[in-house]
Formats: sequence, structure tokens, C-alpha cells
Amino acid sequence: MADDYVRRTTITRLEVTDEQRDLLEETISEWKRGCQLTTDMAWGKANAKSDVQPLAYDTVRDDTDIGSQHAILATHQAAQAITGCNERRSKGKKVSKPIFTAPTVTYDTRTMTLFDDDTVSLSTTESRVRCPLALPDADDGYQRQYLDSDTWSVTESTLTARDGEFFLHIGFRRPKNDTERNTAEDGTVLGVDFGIENLAVTSTASFFNGRELTHHLREFEKVRAGLQQTGTRSAHRTLVQSSGRELRYVRDVLHRASNAIVDEALRYECDVIAFENLTYIRDRTRASWGHKWAFRTLYEYVEYKAEAVGISVKQVGSAYTSKRCAECGFTAAENRPTRNDFQCQKCGSEANADYNAAKNIGMRYVRRGQQLSRRTGDSQLALKSGTVTPNGGFTAYPDRFEAEFTDKPHPPQARPSGRAK
Repeated sequence: MADDYVRRTTITRLEVTDEQRDLLEETISEWKRGCQLTTDMAWGKANAKSDVQPLAYDTVRDDTDIGSQHAILATHQAAQAITGCNERRSKGKKVSKPIFTAPTVTYDTRTMTLFDDDTVSLSTTESRVRCPLALPDADDGYQRQYLDSDTWSVTESTLTARDGEFFLHIGFRRPKNDTERNTAEDGTVLGVDFGIENLAVTSTASFFNGRELTHHLREFEKVRAGLQQTGTRSAHRTLVQSSGRELRYVRDVLHRASNAIVDEALRYECDVIAFENLTYIRDRTRASWGHKWAFRTLYEYVEYKAEAVGISVKQVGSAYTSKRCAECGFTAAENRPTRNDFQCQKCGSEANADYNAAKNIGMRYVRRGQQLSRRTGDSQLALKSGTVTPNGGFTAYPDRFEAEFTDKPHPPQARPSGRAK
């Protein structure tokens, strides 16, 4: 069972030739087509892997150039996407048929082989390609603790194309021990804050810029309002077309942000991702209807992607997280003079306001462990250079820990002005 394993992912760039690049790009394109063909056939009919695979396998094999095992994986990917939609629908959420646009392809132990010489063999639409992994020079790079371990075994992995490069997200797993089974929620916590200027900020000081998304949402609202006021059939058709384009853009942004947040949790070996309760987020942020939908959608994306790799996603109360100093605990409205700035009136600590809130959100979940009898209270908050406990105990990461992340999926869009432990 998935709950019986601890799962981690290492992200490594591949060194590829021009010929290998063409084969991998073609494989990604055909994989997406196979996932979409399956979804189109199974939508509204089936969602279990055991039902979707026999329904669509032959069509995927006949109509795409991917091999038999990749065809099976494509049907499983579509089944998982449909299941996620069904679960969200059961909670009263509006859902639409999944559309596969992300430049990724899934690999398993039959379609991917890791070798001791730090190369990997990948199945493509034609022959296999063998590529070197672009690993750090240091023998103690963070990937080594998984690649060289007899405890961790390779499981499903994902190849992603980005800006002309290929990144392999290698999945590893190991069985949980008895302590981990009993205290699954007692571990390392990543705090995440949503906002307007920054779509999301983590307690490890990763910033996901929200300015471009805000611009698109505002422009779309203007067009939407004008077309609705016109009320003609032509205006309605234009509204539908415009809505489709805008939704595709927004969902792409949210998918990329959710992937990056989950990658951040995996990178810092977090067991829980903590968000603020979204019930009153529109009032707190003074966000538009579009932003409120975007926040909820991003949360749902993170939730199902994180759970797929064994990370829990939780919500905590949002009261005063934007006004409380994450360093000394002093809470006052004056601590936040502007949307972006936090200046504690007691201890003088200064920080980006969203970053300060992300730490407060994560620590609020950590403190819950001291109050619930079913948990041991041993949780800790992940920060940029170490972990901290509610009583102020700080454990620094090993030297060069941050430097070893050679293949960051998202450079920070802004830097916090305060101290990042």
C-alpha cells in the first residue's frame, strides 16, 4: 500500500544529444496524446485503472507511437486524472474533462533503467536512449543518499522538458518503520501562504510571482464584464472562446506552481504541506472572484499531487498569520504597514510579509502536535537553512545543502528582506 512507504524525488538534469532530444520530445508528444485519447474514451464511463486500461489500451497502441508499457502507463495516468476529478466533484466542486498539456512523460522500472555509472536508459517511441545524469561533482550531493542507497528503491519517475532542457524527477521509496507508521503527521512541515503580489510563498523562502497572473485575471474580468453586458450571441461565443483561452493559461500557471511547491516539499524532505484555511481568503486578501478560484484550484492541485508522493496536505486557521511576528510572536496590525512589508514593532524583525505569514502558517500546524493526543508533538518547521521547533530549537542543514540543488525548477521571484533561518 502507498501508505506503507516513505517517498522522495530527486531532480536531475539529463545531458542529451540532438538526436536524443528529438526522440524524447517525440515521446513526450505521443505520451500526451495517449493520455488524452484514453481520457476522451473513459470520461463519464470509467475511472479505475483496471477498467480504463482494457477500454483504451488497444486504441492507444494503434493510434500512437509509444510502446506497450508506456501505453499502459498512459491509461493509468488518465485513470488517475479522472479519479481526481470525480473526487473533487463529490465535494461539490465544478470539474471538466482533463486536458494533458504539460511536457512530461511517466517512466517506471520497465521503461527506465539506472546504471552505476550515473547514466539512465529511457524508452522512446523508437529505440532506447542512454543519457548521463548531470549530478553535482561532490560525492555527498543530495541525490547520492538515494542513488547509492540499498534502502531506497526506484519507483515511478517523470521526465519533464523545460526551456530546451530535460529534467528527470526520479522517484524513490522505502518501507516505513513502525515509528513512522504511528506518527505519520509528526515530521517536517512546509508552510505556504497565498497572496496577490506573490501567488505563493513557502517557509523555505521560495517565491512564486503572481503579478502576471493578476494582470491576466484582471484583463479577463474586464472582457468578461463587457461581453456579458453586450448580451448578443456573438458576444456569448466570444466569451466562451475567451474563457477557454484564459482558463488554459491560468491552469497552466497553477499546475507549474503546484509542481514547484510539491518539489520544494520533497527537496526539504517534508511530510506535511500546511496552508491557511481558504474559507475567508477573499476577505483577507481582498482578492477578486478569479483569485479566489485560483487559490482553491492551486490548493487542490497541490493536494492530489502531494498525496501521490506520500505527503499530507493540511489547512490551519488563518487568524493573525499576517500580523504576527514569526520571530518573537508579537501580534499587531502595525506590524504590516504595507501589503509587502512586515516590520515587527517589538523585536524590530523585518521580512517580506508573505514570507513571514508562510512561517506562521507552518508553525501553527507544528504547534498543533503539542495539543493533540494522537500525535507526539515532534513536528518541525522547514526553513531555508534548517528546521525549527516550537520551543525555538534550531537544526541547521548540512553544509552545501542549498548549493547541492543544482536543478531548481523555479528561481525565487523575490527575496525576503528579513532573516531566513
